[in-house]
Amino acid sequence: MSETIADRLEALGIELPEAAAPAANYVPFVRTGPHVYISGQIPMGPDGIAFQGRCGAEYSADEGAAAARLCAINILAQAKAALGDLEAIGRVVKLVGFVNSTPDFGDQPKVINGASDLMVDVLGDRGRHARSAVGVANLPFGVAVEVEAIIEIA
Repeated sequence: MSETIADRLEALGIELPEAAAPAANYVPFVRTGPHVYISGQIPMGPDGIAFQGRCGAEYSADEGAAAARLCAINILAQAKAALGDLEAIGRVVKLVGFVNSTPDFGDQPKVINGASDLMVDVLGDRGRHARSAVGVANLPFGVAVEVEAIIEIA
């Protein structure tokens, strides 16, 4: 019997949260054709918004990667809400990561590795994806990272 996504989540000690409701006039995901487009997810943890601040000031690249990992967990929660079952994921096509950065911070790719690594850890080869990692001057609620995803439906 092969290992399931639920098995991998459990082995990693990850319990997916309920998918967060949108904070403005948009939907959390759009399912169209063979894809699900997941709106940007912020580092929302069990105690609310986490990681408020900038990479290069309040957070190191490693701390930013922890924020990106939390964003990826929230992406998976949205994917489960969209698809009903994470086994319906064919593959993660693309992640776009936005890093709230100081002007001299250049480790945006290292930060977004937190999301990329989580996708591969949970989904295996289905989690390997194209990616962008972009530094920005600010993000909603002052969070350090926001990540959006395009997922192919199996």
